[in-house]
Amino acid sequence: MLTIGRLAETAGVTVRTVRHYHHVGLLPEPERDASGYRRYSAQAAVDLIRIRTLADAGVPLARIGALLRARPAEFAAAVADIDAGLRRKVDELTEYRRRIAQLDSGERLVLPPEVVAVLDRMRGLGVSERRVRLERDAWILMRALDPQLVPERVRAKNAGLDDPETVRLLLACDQAVDWDPRDPRLDGLIDELDAWEAAYEAAHEGDGERAGYVNLVSSRISEASPAWQRVIAALTHRAERRRRTEP
Repeated sequence: MLTIGRLAETAGVTVRTVRHYHHVGLLPEPERDASGYRRYSAQAAVDLIRIRTLADAGVPLARIGALLRARPAEFAAAVADIDAGLRRKVDELTEYRRRIAQLDSGERLVLPPEVVAVLDRMRGLGVSERRVRLERDAWILMRALDPQLVPERVRAKNAGLDDPETVRLLLACDQAVDWDPRDPRLDGLIDELDAWEAAYEAAHEGDGERAGYVNLVSSRISEASPAWQRVIAALTHRAERRRRTEP
């Protein structure tokens, strides 16, 4: 007869584990003998080893009891079912690892490939990583609010990146992010951006979707740059003034 400590040692588990198996009903707990100790038989050691082996193989504790009582054919079928479940779990974990590996940039997980390509293109043109992250966040917000708008905006963005003047202004805006909002250089940048925006509005008259997109980008950038708060406020005021004076 074995004490609980000796039983645990024989099966290669801890006394705490043995007690847990008692608690969940996997291993019967013997009555105390005349000296007040619980004594385990050799069969209890065999059962405990079987339980430990199945648990180590990944079999849920809730299924081990039925397996211990199963006939050979039932045991084989149950093991096959458990194995199929473990394979599915492996596939899920593999997919999780693939997605986690894409978190290095934080873009591929939440944005379609064509948008990620736009962000990579901006990096290639010399746009700072901080500005690219702001752009990324704007795309995330736009995709959440109106995913149907994304393809058109991708085409428009790529067309803008094809235009040297647009790229020049983009890089100038990038440099201005850290400027003091009272920096006189912002006046010239505001004038250039306003002229560019007016030309765009004239070329895309009636494009109501653009306003929402610009507001989305502008609000995200404003959070990160006091200079850009001033720029955006000035551009918004000028755009409203143009609309009021249009025939």
